[in-house]
Amino acid sequence: MSSDSTESVWPTDLSYDPKQKSLTVVFDTGETFVLAAEYLRVESPSAEVQAHGGEKIIVGGRRHVGIMEVEPVGNYAVRLVFDDLHDTGIYSWRTLYELGVEHDDRWAVYLAALNTKGLSRDP
Repeated sequence: MSSDSTESVWPTDLSYDPKQKSLTVVFDTGETFVLAAEYLRVESPSAEVQAHGGEKIIVGGRRHVGIMEVEPVGNYAVRLVFDDLHDTGIYSWRTLYELGVEHDDRWAVYLAALNTKGLSRDP
């Protein structure tokens, strides 16, 4: 996805459903994405997960993770605090949009990586 196509996306609504453990983001493009907390956790933009400059860390055992807090970061992002105490990822609007658009491909890659590494989604 090119940065030009996502540069100006802006959320018009953001809500977390603790029962479903999912974050719903509605963008001004008219698109709505329902993103599971597990997916957001394993795709965290944090250096801890992305290993900037190295190989991405595959995080297993997060099937039941939830989000405890959604904290605004300026007017460009949110910080998600997960109930496994991971809280270092800053999710810009662009990142959330890309996670929505690329969900199916990213999720398939994640599941394949879990399998390759002998890891499970379960704790």
